[in-house]
This record gives sequence, C-alpha cells and structure tokens, in this order.
Amino acid sequence: MKKSFFILIGILMAKLCFSQDPQFTQFYASPIYLSPSFAGSNKGNRIVSNYRNQWPAMQKAFVTYSFSYDHYLHTLNSGIGALFFREQAGNGNLSTTNIGLVYSYHIELNHEWRAIPGLKFLYTQNGLDFEKLTFGDQLISGHETSLETPTLDYARDVDAGASVLFYSSNLWMGLTAEHLLRPNESLSGVKSLVPMRFNLFGGMRIPINTHYNRQSRENLFPAFHFMKQGKNTQLNLGLYWQYNPFMLGLWYRGIPLVKNIPSNDAFALLVGYQIDQFTIGYSYDVTVSNLAGLTQGAHEISLIFNFGKHQEPREKWMPTPCLGRYQDF
Repeated sequence: MKKSFFILIGILMAKLCFSQDPQFTQFYASPIYLSPSFAGSNKGNRIVSNYRNQWPAMQKAFVTYSFSYDHYLHTLNSGIGALFFREQAGNGNLSTTNIGLVYSYHIELNHEWRAIPGLKFLYTQNGLDFEKLTFGDQLISGHETSLETPTLDYARDVDAGASVLFYSSNLWMGLTAEHLLRPNESLSGVKSLVPMRFNLFGGMRIPINTHYNRQSRENLFPAFHFMKQGKNTQLNLGLYWQYNPFMLGLWYRGIPLVKNIPSNDAFALLVGYQIDQFTIGYSYDVTVSNLAGLTQGAHEISLIFNFGKHQEPREKWMPTPCLGRYQDF
C-alpha cells in the first residue's frame, strides 16, 4: 500500500505543483515573499534565506529555496528589495523560478497607526525535464523511449502583486494579492493561467512582565494566516512565545468542521534564536492528516541578517510588531 501511494503521488506530482503556490511554514521569516509591504520594514538592510524540504520520505519531492534583500530609503519613506525564489519537485525536476523587485511606501496615519502599501514585479519561469519522466507507453511496452513528445521545456512570463499592511505598536494586519497578471504556466502549448492568490494575515503582541521595563523582553504573539487561490483555501493559526534571544512557536494548519478548509492537516513546531544581528529559525511540520506516517512532514530553515539600521527620531519611527526582535520587522 505504501509503495502504491508513492507511485500515485509521483504520477500526480505535476498537477500538485502547478495547482497551488509554494508556501513557507515560517512565512514571517520570508517577509518579502509573504508581502512586498515588508520591504524596508526593519528600517535598515536585511538579507533573508529560506530552505524547505517537504515530504522527505519521497525522493526529490518538494524542495524550495528563497533569497531576498531589502533596504529602507529614509529620505523617501520607502523600501526597495529583490527576491529570488525556486521550487523543484519530482524526478522530472519540475521547477518554478521567480525573480523580482519589490517596492513599499511608509505612511504615518496618526500617532498610533502606520500603513505600508507595496508592489511586486516578477519574471517567472516553469520548467520540466521530460527526459527524466516515464510515460504510460513505456510501462506497457518496456521501451526506454516514449512516443510522447514535449511541446515546451519552459514556460516564461511576467507577473505582479500588490499589498497593504496596517500596524500599531502591538497589532498588525495585512492583505496581499498575487498573480495580478495571471501568467501562463503551460508546458503543453495549451494556455493555463495561474489563478490569483489572496493572503490575509495578522496578529498581536502581548507584552509580559512590563511593570519594571517598558520594553518587555518576554512577549506572546497570537497570529493567523489565511490563503485563497482558486478553489483552494488554507488557514493557519499560531502562537509564539518570545523571551529574547529565544523564540518558540506552535502552528496548526486546518480548522475542523469548516467547509472548504482542509482540516487536521499538520502541526508546526518552531524554534528561533538571535545572535546580535543574525537570526536562525527551524521548524518541522508534523502531519496529522491521512498522510501521517508516509511523508515525514517537512523541515524548514530560515536565516536572517539585519544591518545598517537607520536611526530616526522616536516619534517618527514605530517598528512593525510582527514577532518582535525575532524577525526585527
């Protein structure tokens, strides 16, 4: 049964990869990928690297890489950045590659609230190595070559996204719209447009033991992340506990008894540690759906380096509270 399951997953791999965008469990540790509004949100320079290995029990299942850099332009109240993203799946090296630029503008609404609209522009490419695939006629005939002939090795297009982020000293809420240009991802010559994706995310910071110190070293961060792409929806609920320089987190993906939202998908455990300007995070997805025991979950590592922060007058600058110093948003 286990072998049959993996064979079926391998056959469906292409459909699974292109039907829904890749995602990170540590989505706040990949800020520009989550929302272009986070560009320059640390009021300095930031380099972020992410690695995700999903379903490691399957050879070459889903492996995702991301690298980004963003910078705050204090004279323009703006953030700029660059993003590289790549996911590779299956023995056929089914791949998605995005390279893009992001921009955000920081607006002071009043003495409590700030707003950051953002834009993202991408070059996107999907590819597949047909020579590494095995087709049905090869299984039947036993031949090493197939009568199937690929139409395209790569599908190339451009894309764009937009976002807005609202935050105060202890609350934040953001909305992102992706694939505004609906890029064509088809490798068969028949048009296949990527459906738009919407992200709604937010949370709050709850300081602990602030009686003697206004800037609490210990905080709780309840947060959520809702995604909708085409007919697919997903809801993540989580709670972080931060005691600088440590952070522990627990996330649950899927809400039981709610239609159109996968229930009992996975729990995610996260641990983070900050050393001066350098932060490292590790998370592991514990599968609790019907795939439990077959995929070995997912491993994820994030590395963040903040430097060159611009010092502004206190009344003009309020740091985004998302996960406090752990992400330095």
